[in-house]
Amino acid sequence: MKPKLLITRKLPEEIIDKAEKNFEVIIWDNELTPIPDEVLSEKIEQVDGLLCLLTDNINKEVLNRAKNLKVIANLAVGFDNIDVNSAKRKGIIVTNTPGVLTDTTADLTFGLMLATARRMVEANNFIKKGEWGSWSPFQLTGNDVHNAKLGVIGMGRIAQAFIKRAKGFDMDICYFNRSRKIRLEEKFGIYFKPLEDLLITSDFICLFIPYTKDSHHMISMAELQKMKKNAILINTARGGLVDEKALYKALIDKVISGAGLDVFENEPINSDNSLLNLSNVVSLPHIGSASEKTRLKMAHISVDNIYSVLYEKKPVNEV
Repeated sequence: MKPKLLITRKLPEEIIDKAEKNFEVIIWDNELTPIPDEVLSEKIEQVDGLLCLLTDNINKEVLNRAKNLKVIANLAVGFDNIDVNSAKRKGIIVTNTPGVLTDTTADLTFGLMLATARRMVEANNFIKKGEWGSWSPFQLTGNDVHNAKLGVIGMGRIAQAFIKRAKGFDMDICYFNRSRKIRLEEKFGIYFKPLEDLLITSDFICLFIPYTKDSHHMISMAELQKMKKNAILINTARGGLVDEKALYKALIDKVISGAGLDVFENEPINSDNSLLNLSNVVSLPHIGSASEKTRLKMAHISVDNIYSVLYEKKPVNEV
C-alpha cells in the first residue's frame, strides 16, 4: 500500500503525476485559495506526508491531529509557518527547498530596488492615467542606484547573490550579520558594520534574514529614524521583520524616502492596507521566487524530500 500524501494547493500536472507514482495523493485542488484550517486538520489525520505552502499554518494544534505523519515538505525556503519544535517532538521531519530559488529571488530583489528608486510603478501609472502633459526636467525624478551606499542585513545565499548584482552597479556595500563573514568580505569587497551604523549611512537597506521571535519588528520607528531621509527600505524576506505601522508613519512624515515590499505581516494583505495608498511604496504579492522554472524546481524538490523520508529513510533538506 502506498503512503498517503496531502498536497495543500493545486500544482502542475507533472508534479501530481510524479507524486502519484509513489503516493496515494490527496489534494486541495484550488490554485488560489489556501486549504481551510478545518479541512487541513481533518485530512492530516489520514496521511504519512504533507506538502504545504508558507501560507499554511502548521501549528501545534494541527500537528496534534496527525496520527501517522512522518514528514512535512514546505514548498519554500522559510519555514516560520510550521511549529518545527512541535513537529520534532512528534518525530516528524520538516524539510524545505534551499538553494534553488536563490538567484531568482536575488533578481526580483534588485528589480524591486530599481523600481522603487526610479519610481517606475508611479511613472507607469502616471502615463496610463493620461497625466503626462509635457516633459519636465524634474518630473518623477528618483534616486540613483549606481555608486550608492547599500546596507545588507543578513548574509545567506540570497544576500550573497544580491551583492553580486549590486557590485555590477558599483555600489558601496556594507553588511550586518550576527557573525562576521571575513571570507565573504574578501570575496565581494564588502565590509561589516554594526546595525546602527549601517542604518545611519546607507542609501538602500535590504533585508535578508529569517523571521524569528527575536527578529520580529527589527525595523521599527527607532530604526527608521536612524536612516537617511533619502533612504529606501527593501524587504523580500519576511513581513514580520518590519513594523508596518511605523513604516507607514515614517513614509508619511518623510523620515525615509520610500519602500519596496514583496512581503507583509499578514498575507494576503487587504486592499485597504494603508501602505498600498502611498505612491512611494512599491508593493508585490510575495513573488520573490516566482519564475516558472524556479517554482517548478521547488515543487519537484518537495516531492523528492517526502520520497527520501518515506522510502529511503534519508532526510534531504531537513531544517
